[in-house]
Amino acid sequence: MLLQRMFALLFLISSSPIVLTDWCEGSYRCLANYIVAKNIKTPPQEIGCFFSVIITSLQYETLSFDTKDLQMSSRVKINMRWTDLALQWTEETSVAREIILPVDKIWTPGLVLDNAIDATTKPYTDDVVVSSDGTVNHAVILLIAVNCDIKLFTYPFVSGQCLVAINGWRNGDCGIILQYPRSVTTLGGSLSGEWMTEKVEIAKESDMENRKYLLVTLSINPFSAVVTLILPSALIMLADLVSFSLPVQGGERNNLKVTLVLSFTMFLFILNDRLASGGECTPLLHYHFCFCLVNLVLSMVMSLVLTHLTTADNFLTFKCLKRFRRQNIHLEQREADAGMKKQSSGSAKASLQKIVNFLENVEQKEQVANSNEAFVNYLDKFCFCFFLFIDILYLVIIAIVTRTNLCTTQKIKIWDYEPIFIVGEPEYPHNGTEYVDY
Repeated sequence: MLLQRMFALLFLISSSPIVLTDWCEGSYRCLANYIVAKNIKTPPQEIGCFFSVIITSLQYETLSFDTKDLQMSSRVKINMRWTDLALQWTEETSVAREIILPVDKIWTPGLVLDNAIDATTKPYTDDVVVSSDGTVNHAVILLIAVNCDIKLFTYPFVSGQCLVAINGWRNGDCGIILQYPRSVTTLGGSLSGEWMTEKVEIAKESDMENRKYLLVTLSINPFSAVVTLILPSALIMLADLVSFSLPVQGGERNNLKVTLVLSFTMFLFILNDRLASGGECTPLLHYHFCFCLVNLVLSMVMSLVLTHLTTADNFLTFKCLKRFRRQNIHLEQREADAGMKKQSSGSAKASLQKIVNFLENVEQKEQVANSNEAFVNYLDKFCFCFFLFIDILYLVIIAIVTRTNLCTTQKIKIWDYEPIFIVGEPEYPHNGTEYVDY
């Protein structure tokens, strides 16, 4: 008989609101210990298999953005409230309006991060506040890393959006429905790097009411990229054009052009560390650096060739002409020597003839050198005009390309489109309407 009464008492306690004796009336800890002893770890299901959780406030902060991998790390604080009738008590039981319970001793809703590649969830505090009507106030911190669909084609003058999908668990006709607030509180603005968080909005899929997400709009502060990448490349190209003013003879111009090429390779390493190459929308800056490097190398090679032509004895069209002149000079010298041998009496005249021939040879060499220098100067001016024309044409093409939408990427799919079969319409408060901030 005693055993039956004990079972009945236990059944009454577990199936009805908490009814305590007077010895817990003035003790908050006694009331909390009694609720913890019930070990309520299952979700409330008094109104059906769907359970509604209200997000009272939502704080978002972007921690970092990896430009090379297009990954964003963010911190989200979510303040939630729900009602669990198994946790309520009456005024006759206790005068306490609210009590504090350990967060791991009662049921708390689990959140689904649909597009997260890495996520960490932890409670904001180790305790929760429970009201006498069963209302629970709880807060969690989410550390989330997601992939972003941002086009870097016109880097560093770009902006884009990232999706952070936070929803309740749902399977068939059961699950948790989150009621989002109308706005999101954004913490921080500029990141430690070049990216800035412009705004954060709550959006949803057009055909799915319960699939909502945070739409984070990011933009780049282009100052760092312009100073470290674009401006140095433009100055190096300008220095290469100015180097044509140096004389072709000697090695000053060649030394400068080799230095420019070696300096430019350093900025290539910086670019590769900062931006990813390849993919559907390779940043235009990669093509810019490729053009600059090819242009600098060609300019250096042309300068080396022109320097060689100024010092070469025979090249191109002057090769046959010089040989012909040399043969004529040798024949004239032989004839002069033969004539001077026959005229033994005219030794003074022969010596004078040799001096004349020597001066003529010197004059011919000077004429050949002058003709070589004139030809090289003509080629040098032609090369300068050619590279100047190429650079101007390149600037025009870049201006046109950056104003046209040549790069389009497909939207990243973050949802699981497995069909869900629901019997009837779920019953939950507010009929799924959006929650208004308190």
